[in-house]
Amino acid sequence: MNRTLDVVTSWTASVLRGTSGLSVGPLGPRPAQTLRLYEFENCPFCRLVREALTMLDLEADVLPCPPGGERFRPEAERLGGKQQFPYLVDPNTGTSLYESGEIIAYLYRTYGSGSPPLSLRLRPLALPTSSLTSALRAPTARATPSTAPARPLELWSFEASPYCRIVREALCRLELPYRLHNVAKRSPSRAAFRARPDFVKMMVPFLHDPNTGKSLYESADIVRYLDETYGAR
Repeated sequence: MNRTLDVVTSWTASVLRGTSGLSVGPLGPRPAQTLRLYEFENCPFCRLVREALTMLDLEADVLPCPPGGERFRPEAERLGGKQQFPYLVDPNTGTSLYESGEIIAYLYRTYGSGSPPLSLRLRPLALPTSSLTSALRAPTARATPSTAPARPLELWSFEASPYCRIVREALCRLELPYRLHNVAKRSPSRAAFRARPDFVKMMVPFLHDPNTGKSLYESADIVRYLDETYGAR
């Protein structure tokens, strides 16, 4: 996709979802172990779950399962019995869930302080806008051949950022597993981000690849790096 068109459609997608996934709300207990999420970026149901993760300031190990993908889809089916996404695994409570509405309710019940916001709770409004967002970004959806990294990558992001979306889409189509660090507005996790030795500025997306030691900020640079490092030659 042309870079200008890529950015414009990603900005439009963010506008469609308003402030959902932009800032952190009231928080509850923090999980001791990281959540695992099988999903794909352009799925409207997965998007709602990622927005909840952002607003609850929760990290997750993301296992991308794009259409046509073969790296993590069989694993999700082996664990849950079917290839349906999103699929959340919480090792802290032994809970595994499929339906986005049930996942969001569980996350707020377990790690929040109150009920989900209207942007997630009003399904007749949330699903159409999330689906329209997916339609705008459809060309980025399917898996492309790649080499699997030895260790998962790390991404500092928040759901509503149009530039973070572009990077997450690249990670998804290349089926690259990554630790998602949510650092939305008012996020308590920003302090740990600033404390990193390779921190330069409070800007996302920020990608760190433990396999090569590479750290990058700009979305265009990150996507180029991912394609050159892990994309099919």
